[in-house]
Amino acid sequence: MTIATTTASVEATPAMPTLSEATGVWAKIGLLSFGGPAGQIALMHKELVEERRWIGEQRFLHALNYCMLLPGPEAQQLAIYIGWLMHRTLGGLIAGLLFIIPGALVMLGLSTLYVLYRQVPLIDGIFFGVKAAVLAVVIEAGLRISRRALKNRAMVAVAIAAFIAIVLFKTPFPLIILAAGLVGWLGHRVRPDLFGTASGHGAAGPDVVGLVDQMFARGEMAHVRPSAGKALRVLAIWLPLWLGPVFLLWLMTGGASVWTHLGTFFSTMAVVTFGGAYAVLAYVAQAAVENYHWLVAGEMVDGLGLAETTPGPLILVLQFVGFLAGFRAPGSLPPLLAGGLGALLTLWVTFAPCFLWIFLGAPYVEALRGNKALSAALSTITAAVVGVIMNLALWFGLHVLFREVRRIELLFASPDWPVLASLDWRAALLSAAAMVAMLRFKTGMIPTLAACAAAGMVLTRLPA
Repeated sequence: MTIATTTASVEATPAMPTLSEATGVWAKIGLLSFGGPAGQIALMHKELVEERRWIGEQRFLHALNYCMLLPGPEAQQLAIYIGWLMHRTLGGLIAGLLFIIPGALVMLGLSTLYVLYRQVPLIDGIFFGVKAAVLAVVIEAGLRISRRALKNRAMVAVAIAAFIAIVLFKTPFPLIILAAGLVGWLGHRVRPDLFGTASGHGAAGPDVVGLVDQMFARGEMAHVRPSAGKALRVLAIWLPLWLGPVFLLWLMTGGASVWTHLGTFFSTMAVVTFGGAYAVLAYVAQAAVENYHWLVAGEMVDGLGLAETTPGPLILVLQFVGFLAGFRAPGSLPPLLAGGLGALLTLWVTFAPCFLWIFLGAPYVEALRGNKALSAALSTITAAVVGVIMNLALWFGLHVLFREVRRIELLFASPDWPVLASLDWRAALLSAAAMVAMLRFKTGMIPTLAACAAAGMVLTRLPA
């Protein structure tokens, strides 16, 4: 794509940053990337488009649209994409790693403190309050995504169907994603007015022309041109990097070990995590708690609360799951070392594919953006994700508000049902207050979490 530039826009654009200068900016973004993907994307836009003008407005949105099509954390993938545009593969690696590392280190420290001091009354009160706030956070996220995704009755029907499938019939999350994509693909052929594309990013800002855009105009971006040879080299490097450790662990420890289960399960999640962290957490929470027994339901909510307070992608909550899994099945290793290795393995198989998706697919992004049927399929997947997130809110609500939950059998369905007498009034009060704060008064996530944590320390001294 050729971008015309004026003399004024050229003079307004700063000089090409060195790799060292760019690394400093990526480190800053990684340290300040709180607030979930919306906040992280806004931070990158401010730093890279508005202030430094390294990349133009339209190309930034172009990259974001592509990252929204991919499984995995879109904000981190956007960082990889822009880093790759500016400084080739090394730039993408640096940008992507610095987006993860600060939050991963914080999460490792918090996970260690969690297993060592979780039973201390003061810490228990903090987590009690955080769990109540997390319920409000998930509901607010579901409502926010629904306003973007449910544009017509067809999308509403898809969301309801996804909710029913996962709540009543425990349908696996990957199957819901595949079914929604197929419905969108076929629906676009029959009713393109209902199964069309919908943008979730709002109107574009001022048409800023950045340094990268000028380099495109001068023909200096040869490394972004697609070719079969480049694609094969990317596959030859990144597939073994991603899946090689999982295969080696299977050979060394056997198919039944916690290491093999962590590697294979989260590698699968890396392929189907469309719709962001809240969508995949519904499936991960149920599988980790009910199938693998790596942790209990309340601990999964605790992990999400920890992830909400750290920089980096929210999907870092999976690191917490991997830590507890390794800590509780250490084999011959010290438990803390096994927990650290479990966290590292989970991080590896979760984020290594993100680099593969960008380095392999970014050169072909223009072709992907022009495919209306594919965009319709992905819009329908986003609608299904709304239903999945509402299931996550229900699942968290049952396990936060009630001390006892049972599964009932109804013909072919098997929903969870609370024991009403086990309602914890303290959790209900805190959750209601958090929802009023976030939904009515638009209080930020971090202040809400902090206030509920402080209130939890007080309320846990009272009888349930």
